[in-house]
Amino acid sequence: MSQQQSSQAIYDARTLGRPKMLLLGFQHMFAMFGATVLVPALTGLSVSATLLFAGLGTLLFHLMTKMKVPAFLGSSFAFIGGYAAVVATGAAQGLDQAASLPYACIGVFFAGLVYFILAAFIKVFGVKKVMRYFPPVVTGPIIIAIGLTLSGSAINNCTTNWWIALLAIVIIVICNIWGKGMIRIIPVLMGVMGSYIVAACFGLVDFSQVGEAAWIGAPFQMENTAFHVLVNPNWGLVITAIITILPISLATMIEHIGDMCAISSTTGTNYLEDPGLHRTLMGDGLATALASLFGAPANTTYGENTGVLNLTKVFDPRVIRIAALLAILFSFCPKFSAIVSAMPAATIGGVSMVLYGMISAVGVRNLVENKVDLTISRNLIVAAVILVLAIGINYGPGSISFTVGGTTIALSGLAVAAVVGILMNAFLPGKDYEFGSNLRGDITVNLGGSTRNPNWREERPDLAKL
Repeated sequence: MSQQQSSQAIYDARTLGRPKMLLLGFQHMFAMFGATVLVPALTGLSVSATLLFAGLGTLLFHLMTKMKVPAFLGSSFAFIGGYAAVVATGAAQGLDQAASLPYACIGVFFAGLVYFILAAFIKVFGVKKVMRYFPPVVTGPIIIAIGLTLSGSAINNCTTNWWIALLAIVIIVICNIWGKGMIRIIPVLMGVMGSYIVAACFGLVDFSQVGEAAWIGAPFQMENTAFHVLVNPNWGLVITAIITILPISLATMIEHIGDMCAISSTTGTNYLEDPGLHRTLMGDGLATALASLFGAPANTTYGENTGVLNLTKVFDPRVIRIAALLAILFSFCPKFSAIVSAMPAATIGGVSMVLYGMISAVGVRNLVENKVDLTISRNLIVAAVILVLAIGINYGPGSISFTVGGTTIALSGLAVAAVVGILMNAFLPGKDYEFGSNLRGDITVNLGGSTRNPNWREERPDLAKL
């Protein structure tokens, strides 16, 4: 789509009128809804806080990007493994999940700040020089490892009721492959709703907490925020959480860049150039940092909403901001949060089996689409070391612990693998990756497995020039 076509699409959106704009906003909220609320259901974070800061984060992103980029920021699946690793470390020290999650949120806060560092480097040196140190031979295996290290929890949840779990999987597959229009864009939400309803009909859902929940209430409690850690901090766990979660930002920043390429390709407007990739990265990082402080998951730009843009051909960012305001409105309803929290473990297991598998599959796809040559010993060694460290440590000792100044620090397998992989790639000869030379490869890093622009194949030479 040309720049002229994109401008025309935005102009047309402004002539739709308020009722149609509101309807389009609801459609965008509906598209992001299933995946966004699933993250707190999987991690134990607050559903209400998640919706609040998905909405606020999206508005902050739009402010940072001069109100130009039609992107919605929802919950990131990439950090789920980080939350799980910190909770496991906290459990080894006698802390329950509720007490451990605020420490994980501190780690996510610092991961959000890393976006600003990358944005500054890109602004000064350009995207090609910076991305040379984060090639697919590093990011691909890390993404594969993220999905595989989460696989055990998916199976454990499925074992509570395999029939309900399989129903969720079947619905997702049918909607994703044979669905039309919006149904194909929201297969996760359809799988959750279908499996949940059937489980409720067979009396497998406990709605007692739903009846007790208020209709209107605060989206978060201070004891569930990162600020609560400062009351009586466990500095060893604070440092562990930061080191464990920080490397995950490597994968999510690459995902962000791919999403910006995909949105640019969908709308026909080069957002990497204007307002600039550095601004979109800062917007995403700020949204993630703010959300984590108040006990909400990390944010990321959502491919589901890119799919809706392609479906409707309405690219006006105001439609996305309407969806953000609707998400904020829903966040003040504890009863809705209770409904999500009552979701059967088997439903969560079935959906997460697909999602975690898709995360790993996206890592494989990233290697394939970028034509990473694993017959070259250098590439094979880097990928092999990353995979063995990430998965081996996770399913072996669980973490690598050491003591510094009397403080015990535990590193997850993913953290060790990411650091080692980046260093190996930096020092071993043979770096040949160039960002922008392969648009198809650049936009494949989509950890939620969600819909992008199916008509992107008309390559954008202006993006390649960056």
